[in-house]
Amino acid sequence: RFMGGRAYMVTFRNVDPLFAIDLSDPARPSVLGQLKIPGYSDYLHPYDENHLIGFGKETVTVDLKDGNGRGEPMAFYLGMKISLFDVSDVSQPKEKFKEVIGDRGTHSELLYNHKALLFDRSKGLMAFPVELAEVKDGKVRDEYGLPAYGEFTWQGAYVYEIDPGRGFRLKGRITHLSDEDLGKAGMYGYDYTKQVRRILYAGDTLYTLSNAMLKANALDTLAERGSLCFPAQEGYKGDVYGGDAVIFIR
Repeated sequence: RFMGGRAYMVTFRNVDPLFAIDLSDPARPSVLGQLKIPGYSDYLHPYDENHLIGFGKETVTVDLKDGNGRGEPMAFYLGMKISLFDVSDVSQPKEKFKEVIGDRGTHSELLYNHKALLFDRSKGLMAFPVELAEVKDGKVRDEYGLPAYGEFTWQGAYVYEIDPGRGFRLKGRITHLSDEDLGKAGMYGYDYTKQVRRILYAGDTLYTLSNAMLKANALDTLAERGSLCFPAQEGYKGDVYGGDAVIFIR
């Protein structure tokens, strides 16, 4: 992430080093500071000149050495992680707040496509799609001693209030799945056409868009105001076809 005369970069093996790099002299970039913490960020988004939001995965390190002591520790990803990094003192970056969503198997389009994020600093608003997986019956490790995969439990949009002084507060969740859909869902999910892809607001209304519908919710309370379902068409290939109109989600 380039911000003014600096670049912020994340690498990952067993921990998540966040590097702050000085680019004021293009011929001589230099590391100003770094932070090593568990997990990693797939995407960094600026909050302001002193704060970054990281979206990625939490991790746990497992010792994979065999009975003869051969091997080395290896990190395994867990749930989706959101972090607020404080770079006010660039020589000592800090993870000021963090939140982990779900368990191993939880995913979001945001982790590979920044267009899936809705962020408005003036409103303290942040929202993004989530496919939620949760470990049931307290099964933290599988039969091999590795972190257990969660089962699908929900999909939709997570809506947060964000503030550098208070961190993240989950305002609510919006799904395009009906109660009947959730009842039919198996451990790997149900009806991927109803996965929320994009989120935006206009006036006091928050809109979520999937390949199956457009839903409107009140921006303040997230109460549903209405929805528009797109007729399913034979030969569906990942875009939305409705009547004579075609909505392409990019």
